[in-house]
Amino acid sequence: MSEALLASLAQRPRRGAIRLRSVGILFGEGSAAVEAVRGLDFQIDAGEFVSLLGPSGCGKSSVLGAIAGFTKVSSGQVLIDEQPVDSPGPERGVVFQQHTLFPWKTVLENVEFGLKMRGVNRLERRSKATEILAQVGLGDFLRHYPDQLSGGMQQRVSLARVLVNRPRVLLMDEPFCSLDAQTRLGMQQMLLELWRELHMTVLFVTHDVDEALFLSDRVLVSSRRPGRIAASLSVDLPQPRGCEVLTSLEFMQLKRQALELLGAVRGN
Repeated sequence: MSEALLASLAQRPRRGAIRLRSVGILFGEGSAAVEAVRGLDFQIDAGEFVSLLGPSGCGKSSVLGAIAGFTKVSSGQVLIDEQPVDSPGPERGVVFQQHTLFPWKTVLENVEFGLKMRGVNRLERRSKATEILAQVGLGDFLRHYPDQLSGGMQQRVSLARVLVNRPRVLLMDEPFCSLDAQTRLGMQQMLLELWRELHMTVLFVTHDVDEALFLSDRVLVSSRRPGRIAASLSVDLPQPRGCEVLTSLEFMQLKRQALELLGAVRGN
């Protein structure tokens, strides 16, 4: 990233705080209705990296969808910087489990697509897309198509396509779950580097305890459906984090705490 852009980002006031107030999410009607989330309350400070951890079916993805503006809440309120969320917006970027790239477009064309839809001129959008692709290690693959890339590379393109819009909030729904262990660790380390550089707020949904602890400032543990926050675990590990932290005594102690919290949730 250029020094001028880094300086500009550093001077901006921190934005991207997330707040959920008594949020309920209900799918369907009548006897067929499913209550995904009930009375959900939590806050994430601007610039914080928080993971949402919990058992399958506890409403984690539904919460992410509500913050993104894709899912309507049945009760309560979702706020970004104290402004109500009622639809998707460019200040929020979402990365899903599987890439959603256009197979007929090149890597560069996929990444610049959002800027094109917003009316950014060709020269500027090409420059921004090229820069972010270099940051995610794909500067040599601008003219390739998605099916010419590995799974990890495809997810890097998906991430670049979101980050090129400079969102205040990055929402990630188990984005690395289908990757092999080595590729996954590399993606996690790259994500942490980008988070530190771009000063985003990140909410990361995962079912993997190691991943949640390695990435986060804080881990929110969800109850079984209907989901609510059962516990909050602070991750007091130094930043930046390398893979050596995964075998440290401090990490193992935090992992034991997280597993105990998850065990308590499953026993409810």
